[in-house]
Amino acid sequence: MVPTSKGGLFFALGFDVHPLVEGRKLYLGGVEIPYSKGALGHSDGDVLLHSIIDASLSAGGLPDIGTLFPDTDPKYKDIRSTKLLEEAITLLKRKNFTYYQVDLTLVLDEPRISHYYQRIKAELSVLLGIPPERIGLKARRSEGVIFQSERPAIASFALVVLEKIHNDVTL
Repeated sequence: MVPTSKGGLFFALGFDVHPLVEGRKLYLGGVEIPYSKGALGHSDGDVLLHSIIDASLSAGGLPDIGTLFPDTDPKYKDIRSTKLLEEAITLLKRKNFTYYQVDLTLVLDEPRISHYYQRIKAELSVLLGIPPERIGLKARRSEGVIFQSERPAIASFALVVLEKIHNDVTL
């Protein structure tokens, strides 16, 4: 996807999906959510952060998450997605990008997470370096249309808006 620009703002859409399985922890936005299942993935399976990373890289004109952090590389096995986001942010800073706003939608039938919104937004605020009011977060149930009870999963959509900072200093 070619990033779209409006003035000094660049925005792109990201998406991620993982099945939910027993024996894994569930992380959303860097926050551990107490639940009997977690996202199956090569890393910690944090779909929220993965969709943010992918959208961020696209908006910044960089390769996608699978290219930069391939699931065939053992160094990313079970890595916390917060570490992947930190690496992506370093790459974006080198190109003079900072976060301006993110809007996130989770799709999951289980567990209910609305009471974790504020914790997730607070964590994302720290990770992304933007105030919580610039972070939109909501969840929708698939009502069994997308995910069936015998094959639970979780998906995330992220719209990321980056701001290009024009200065004489390159990180």
